[in-house]
Amino acid sequence: MPANAVKKVTVIPADPRHAQKDIRKQRLRVAPYCRVSTNSEEQLDSYQAQIEYYTERIAAQPEWTMVDMFADEGKTATSTKRRKDFLRMIKACEKGKVDLVITKSVSRFCRNTLDGLDYVRKLKRMGVGVFFEKENVNTLYMDNEMILTFMMSQAQAESESMSGNIRCGTAKTSRMVRSTSTMPAF
Repeated sequence: MPANAVKKVTVIPADPRHAQKDIRKQRLRVAPYCRVSTNSEEQLDSYQAQIEYYTERIAAQPEWTMVDMFADEGKTATSTKRRKDFLRMIKACEKGKVDLVITKSVSRFCRNTLDGLDYVRKLKRMGVGVFFEKENVNTLYMDNEMILTFMMSQAQAESESMSGNIRCGTAKTSRMVRSTSTMPAF
């Protein structure tokens, strides 16, 4: 291209359907998401504590209104298929009823990196943020997903490690029971 040639620039206006909302300047419709991994008594106490915490936290913020409480108990985090309230929450977001999802941590939201990123991206396109309290991350204000990807990968690895430990423990217990039942009586 010659030095004196004029470059033509085409300006493409932003599509307002995909523009990010500035949720700092408005009344927010907040949807807390709570989850515990097992049905044990200790975990169910944690589940109830999470529900109470978010109810009080949202009530204490004058600019926040709770849309609904979304909570799954005793469900796997590596797949969203069996987490009915998680899927119900996503549908509420799709219907435009939620501005901000708030959850304890990345591992409470999702322990599958690809699913987690897909949901975060989908919600962000709709103008819905996800705030992970433990990590102090609001997805609407992230310019780089690398940190979130790392956190979700860590949560997935932790889940896979725990599952492996449980399978190993169950297998050892089964072998011990079999070996003691074949021992001769004295």
